[in-house]
Amino acid sequence: MDVVVIGAGQAGLSSAHFLSRTGFDFVVLDRSPRPGGAWQFRWPSLTLGAAHRVHDLPGLPMGAADTTRPSSEVVSEYFAAYERAEGLPVRRPVEVRAVREGTGGRLLVESSAGDWSPRALINATGTWDRPFWPRYPGQERFLGRQLHTADYVTREEFVGKHVVVVGAGASAIQLLTEIAEVTTTTWVTRRPPVFREGPFDEEAGRAAVALVDARVRAGLPPGSVVGATGYPLTPQVRAALAAGVLDRLPMFDRIVPGGMVWDDADTGPGRLVEADVILWATGFRPVVNHLAPLRLREPGGGIRVEDTRAVLDPRVHLVGYGPSASTIGAARAGRTAVRHIRRLLGAPVAA
Repeated sequence: MDVVVIGAGQAGLSSAHFLSRTGFDFVVLDRSPRPGGAWQFRWPSLTLGAAHRVHDLPGLPMGAADTTRPSSEVVSEYFAAYERAEGLPVRRPVEVRAVREGTGGRLLVESSAGDWSPRALINATGTWDRPFWPRYPGQERFLGRQLHTADYVTREEFVGKHVVVVGAGASAIQLLTEIAEVTTTTWVTRRPPVFREGPFDEEAGRAAVALVDARVRAGLPPGSVVGATGYPLTPQVRAALAAGVLDRLPMFDRIVPGGMVWDDADTGPGRLVEADVILWATGFRPVVNHLAPLRLREPGGGIRVEDTRAVLDPRVHLVGYGPSASTIGAARAGRTAVRHIRRLLGAPVAA
């Protein structure tokens, strides 16, 4: 095998598209049960119109999709059609357990469906499978329900319960405003949220991506491209602000069986907010643990990446990581990764 691609979301499919035009022998290993990448797991109320824009995959536009349908359905159908149209060699469900040094200068990819020995690797595993759960004193003694964004299904399950939403990202705001329509809520964030006035133009987008790119080039864990842009002041957000739904509190100091407590004088010493549910909308971390045997992590905790290449091993490319962790960024990075692989490997050698 010349190249193994891990993951069949936007980044993996884009990379596979460009690989299919090189003559390299490659396979795409995807742990999900069906096409759609992480989109297939999103909550049903996240319609295509409410989601961040899904950019076209190379060679096959999505077309005019129904923006009122769940994004999980629309994007999954689009990705499935893309795999068929491109004839991509996607195998699923396959879980990659480890990538380590092989023999003869090749890598060894160990998976639930056997082992592969490629000359290069494109890691396009995204973040969905690694939700981040912060730890706070007393958390294990909370008597209510705790769930992460990845577990969310519908707001109706929270009717009659007081829900504390933790997090300042796009998902936190979307879920908070949705849940607040059927029950009472409290919003808690580590930093004050940033709302953005006016259109988000290309210059602002490049500046946000540059901030994330600087982190991965320095070997730090990548930040969120969306987090660097601020949240747009849509009509829904303005209405939530006017209704007080987006009046946030700083992070609590500890969790007690019936809620959370602030010890800081700014909120009033010993302030208690009773809660039935804590929704941790606290983001995700890159799924790269299977790369641990290659020892790519830097002292700063991240993998140092330059132009998709892992600095410590140019055979390994990370697409959809850091500055390319968006639908348009992933598509562009797939092209870049394949260009570098062609230079690294030269001509295909697999049968």
